[in-house]
Amino acid sequence: MPTVQTVLERKGAEVATITRDETVLQAARLMNQRRIGALVVTEGDRAVGIFTERDVLNRVVAAQLPPGATRVGEVMTAPMACCRRATALSECRSVMTARKIRHLPVVEDGQLYGIVSIGDILAAESAQQAHTIEYLHEYLHGRV
Repeated sequence: MPTVQTVLERKGAEVATITRDETVLQAARLMNQRRIGALVVTEGDRAVGIFTERDVLNRVVAAQLPPGATRVGEVMTAPMACCRRATALSECRSVMTARKIRHLPVVEDGQLYGIVSIGDILAAESAQQAHTIEYLHEYLHGRV
């Protein structure tokens, strides 16, 4: 059963982060620059929340808050759902579906090890299915 660690080995453990004191405008610019939909909010080495595109829409734009004056810590999602490196991808998918979220930071004992997105999980599941199909095709045609 594939785990979060298998995804991190493929994509790497780099995570875009921001502090709670930075502004929503700074966060939005960073997300646009990196072409990502979420930033993990950190205090030192500890993950304390997550700031997503949905937070921008629901908590800033819809509330008519000024992005240049609003701090990330005022509108971030905390506490956040997270997972561990040993978490099965199927469990991550279930949590993401149930909570209607697209990103899960990988956190153990407060230490941030990476982040997985629903796209990462779908790509891993698709690769696994392609491998299974190839194996079954070879089996049926006598090449194994």
